Amino acid sequence: MTLSMRGQPWLEASATRAVMTALEAAGGAGCARFVGGCVRNSLLGQPVDDIDIATLLTPDRTMAALKAAGLKAVPTGVEHGTVTGVSERRPYEITTLRRDVETDGRRAVVAFTQDWAEDAARRDFRLNALYADAEGRVFDPTGGGLDDAAAGRIVFVGQAETRIREDYLRILRFFRFCAWYGRGAPDAAGLAACAALKDGMAQLSAERVSKELLKLLAAPDPRPAVRAMNETGVLVQVLPQVQPLTLFQALCDVTEDPVLRLSALLPADAGAAAAAAAALRLSNADRDRLIAAVAEGPVVAPDMAPAQARAALYRLGRVAFEDRLARAEAAGGGDGDALRALAADWTPPRPPVNGRDLARLGVPPGPETGRLLKAFEDGWIADDFPVDGHEARLKALISPRG
Repeated sequence: MTLSMRGQPWLEASATRAVMTALEAAGGAGCARFVGGCVRNSLLGQPVDDIDIATLLTPDRTMAALKAAGLKAVPTGVEHGTVTGVSERRPYEITTLRRDVETDGRRAVVAFTQDWAEDAARRDFRLNALYADAEGRVFDPTGGGLDDAAAGRIVFVGQAETRIREDYLRILRFFRFCAWYGRGAPDAAGLAACAALKDGMAQLSAERVSKELLKLLAAPDPRPAVRAMNETGVLVQVLPQVQPLTLFQALCDVTEDPVLRLSALLPADAGAAAAAAAALRLSNADRDRLIAAVAEGPVVAPDMAPAQARAALYRLGRVAFEDRLARAEAAGGGDGDALRALAADWTPPRPPVNGRDLARLGVPPGPETGRLLKAFEDGWIADDFPVDGHEARLKALISPRG
């Protein structure tokens, strides 16, 4: 593996150069290094999203350096040493080198340091403790990060149990990084530590857990990591209602959507889905989608006739229809591409009658109006949404009243 990241677009970008130039103008060459995901992903040939920078400068000096260079500085977490610099509208999270003074499994009290090795020692995994200077030269303070990245190993920095006790979310991060970057069997020491300390996850906030879980489930193939979570008892800590993994494993071949994959880990029951969504404090949109995927209602199957598919699509909406179709494909096989094309091309029509039409035919406002409109709509859907003959249908529904 190369020890230089020269040529990386994000590294050579003028916005990035402006930030590093500003910091080095205040602290000298080498006072700031890129760290974590941007370094790891560059070495692995994967996309870089966030750019994190570690620096010897204290937060107040970092802010002063950015402002002196005409860059925006936002004190996003100065108590933990973090300032967000904004250059050409791109954010850069800049954090002073730190060492942990006290941890409680959820958060840490930190002290600033001038020692790169101390800063590396408090990070979670060795492949995340890689640094690179402004010229792209890579540094590996733990001595194992480069080899781990090359081999697809997720290994805790130092003692796995120590790192986990500092923040129990690292149990989920271990499996998430295994899903995204791991190859082969998980690191035995890390796996054993996760199993031994899984009860500590109970003190984590639901929001942190759900965010990490959905990131894990969004991996191209999360199945090996989820199986390992299940075997160690970690999965049931996160999802007490977890089901056998058969449907989940099949669904991973059908979709990469993390919410839909989550649905396959839960009972096919709207109440269970709602309870899980509440426990994980999912967003309203994710909650509603999770429930709609498993709730009672129109059955969707890859081999259903187009008229049946249009009826289900009308009642469910496109998202729930496609989610149920994917689950049906995973459960019983079959190819749903034709129905997906139908869902993409067909626009459900609006109901062609309303209460005014009934009033014109002599039906006074009241509960009877609602009953008749519902009966009309059911028949209209069952007949595959005819575009005419509506008044005759209404009259036929009204006449039995007399």
